[in-house]
Amino acid sequence: MCATRSRLAAGAALAALALTACGGSPTATNNAGAEGDAAPASRAESVYAELSALAGQERRDELVKRAEEEGALTIYTSMTSDVADAVVEAFEDTFDLDVSLYRAGSETVLQRVLQEQKASFAGNDVIETNATELFALASEGVLGDYQGERRGLVPEAGKFEGWTATRFNLFSPSWNTELVKDIGAPKSWEDLADPKYDGKLSMEVGDYDWYLTLYKYWQEQGKSEAEIDKLFADMADGAKIVKGHTVQGELLSAGQFAVVASNYTYLVERVKAKGAPVDYRPLVEPVIARPNGVGLMKNATNPAAAMLFYDWLLEEGQLVLAEEGLTPSIAGEGDDPLKGVEVIPVDVEALLTESEKWTKKYEAVIQGGEQVAK
Repeated sequence: MCATRSRLAAGAALAALALTACGGSPTATNNAGAEGDAAPASRAESVYAELSALAGQERRDELVKRAEEEGALTIYTSMTSDVADAVVEAFEDTFDLDVSLYRAGSETVLQRVLQEQKASFAGNDVIETNATELFALASEGVLGDYQGERRGLVPEAGKFEGWTATRFNLFSPSWNTELVKDIGAPKSWEDLADPKYDGKLSMEVGDYDWYLTLYKYWQEQGKSEAEIDKLFADMADGAKIVKGHTVQGELLSAGQFAVVASNYTYLVERVKAKGAPVDYRPLVEPVIARPNGVGLMKNATNPAAAMLFYDWLLEEGQLVLAEEGLTPSIAGEGDDPLKGVEVIPVDVEALLTESEKWTKKYEAVIQGGEQVAK
């Protein structure tokens, strides 16, 4: 089926003060909704409850019928543009719906949703973004309840109140294969503190989720805080501090440094596929996994379409994500690249409730490095 897609431009980041501003107009455009026409939360929630009682083909048929009667779907996401395009195209090819997409950074998406919710404006029907932002939205009580068979196939580390992981971003060291020939690639997280990487290692400016998780893991392994603090201080000593994992991967490919402490494996795979001399295998264990997921809006204008997209993203959409080089939350039979690999999830709740503590600690760590501007 062919549907017309309406693309929402990702504007400038909303200022934090938007959360407390009174009477401000929401920024949605095209068919993302209109001011004052938000569907009552009770209507969307009643649709979710009714359709959650169905399963299998009966559920899919009823969802398709009702969604196509609604005729539209508005998605807010922080997926990269290429992944978002692939997901929306595959969904539109399957269902006769007009999809409006707003794509921006995860913090910008969060602020937009919160501003619109405060104004009782139904800007979006469904959201797909990072764990931290989804946890915040669930805490605000704006996400609807979802029940579905596919959710049961998601590992426990990907099931949360109000949202479900659709994919995992995997943190792993990566390296320029040409530049580590003499010094060797890291085989453990502790190796990153080795003096042989002084001036040759890069750390990302916002990776406090990786830092928090590895810190707590080392504590569980019996390391003292003093030992852990020294490991991170030694990593940062002379390290190149870069903003953005994509930029970091590009600079690694160009030979600006030999090793990256914690990049996303899918980004490394992409530049490697284009011929860049980079790698991250064999994986350094434990691999640190941060969930990204999907949530229904309680006041969705198109609740059946939202629920259909949710179901689809946990089924057919998993293959689309895998084809884009991501790590789906539901592993396919015989197709689990992490089989036999120790994986630890980011503590999403601690990431939100203790964010100030860990952000400040990590900022202090990277002060020992050199800021790099591209």
